[in-house]
Amino acid sequence: MTKPSDPSAFPRVSDEALDDLQQRLERFRQVPVVSGSAFDGSELGVGPDLIARLVERWRGGFDWRAQEERLAALPWRETTEAAVPVRAIVAEVPGAPVVLLLHGWPDSVLRFERILPSLSDVTVVAPAIPGYPFAAATDGEALPPTGAADAIAAAMREFGFDRYVISAGDVGCNVGEALAARHPDAVTALHLTDVSQQHFLNGTPDDLDEEERAYVEHGMRWQAAEGAYSHEHSTRPHTLSVALGDSPAGLAAWIVEKLARWTDSDGELENAFTLDEALTWVSAYWFSGCIGTSFAPYAAVDPQNWPRVEAPTVFTVFPHDLVNAPRRFAERLFAVADWREFERGGHFAAWERPDDYLWGVRRALELARG
Repeated sequence: MTKPSDPSAFPRVSDEALDDLQQRLERFRQVPVVSGSAFDGSELGVGPDLIARLVERWRGGFDWRAQEERLAALPWRETTEAAVPVRAIVAEVPGAPVVLLLHGWPDSVLRFERILPSLSDVTVVAPAIPGYPFAAATDGEALPPTGAADAIAAAMREFGFDRYVISAGDVGCNVGEALAARHPDAVTALHLTDVSQQHFLNGTPDDLDEEERAYVEHGMRWQAAEGAYSHEHSTRPHTLSVALGDSPAGLAAWIVEKLARWTDSDGELENAFTLDEALTWVSAYWFSGCIGTSFAPYAAVDPQNWPRVEAPTVFTVFPHDLVNAPRRFAERLFAVADWREFERGGHFAAWERPDDYLWGVRRALELARG
């Protein structure tokens, strides 16, 4: 049964955790990095100047308590009956259609913060995917996308929602696809910003056309140039978790690199995020201690052995997203009912281009009604 919003469901940070972070930041050690003409034109990651500014702001001006109060005021709920507990933002409008928002990595429900005010006429559920910031505590078992999909489907039933539209990006697309494939009676339509790269990394059909072959080749080049993070997540998640879970500066570098490089920002973080906005996203990972568990969708074996998803699907494609599939490839996997390519925007489209992202949500709602 649906229960009222519960402010106590939001995970508050202890004073001891704040003090611990401050002490770690005070001990930040900037180490030498490679430089010189041999690396001219190379993309070497987050530069020392940006990290120094982030650390200085984090320890000397950033106010987590202010962010916490703002986030705690959202309508949080947590399941009590499901086998895997799920915590979610649930903004219910009685009798209205239901939209399920699924985030990705390295973000959280914060990805959707800018579109929530514009969805006041529908019921919105934005779960923290198990293992990610703000998620309910579990027994520690890693959940691949299929496991997360089953957990969220169970949570939606407990919240009282049997039918809903899914809107998702990145890892959320993997979870949303699995949810639509495994629980087809619940999903009335989908809005996605990308096709999971697992569909070309794990083998492709023999009858690809020229555009599809170019897409797969581009995807492979992107993986070689940019995908080291994903390979590390999937092959050595425990090793990486030690470094990122123990060093706030290291965690900031790992996440902020993606916030800068994956957005339509010309590689400049502050064209897409203020320092405080970026630090809020990073702090959500730091205080929850969940960076290691957020690697589960990369590391856990999870075959996508289902037929084509037949729920009507809308794709909104943003030019600075990671690897954009052509429509024909998407149609092999989904019943594509609408497709729109925008001139601006990147991986975090709901944050970067909220109005354009909302077009896809509204179009999926129209398809669900039809």
